[in-house]
Amino acid sequence: MAFATSLTNYFREAYIELKKVIWPTRQQTLTYTVIVIIMSVGLAAFFTVLDNFFNYVVEMLIAV
Repeated sequence: MAFATSLTNYFREAYIELKKVIWPTRQQTLTYTVIVIIMSVGLAAFFTVLDNFFNYVVEMLIAV
């Protein structure tokens, strides 16, 4: 019985805390999503260039 009471209290308190959350607007969510996508693509391109550069350097060192 104590387990059921504890579980009920947990969900009640979780619901109370969720009511305190300030959720982002639809526009903010869209803006943040676009920023994350752009940053991910940018970092992927940066690391691709960096990887190719280091690969080239290592191949030149091995070829010598």
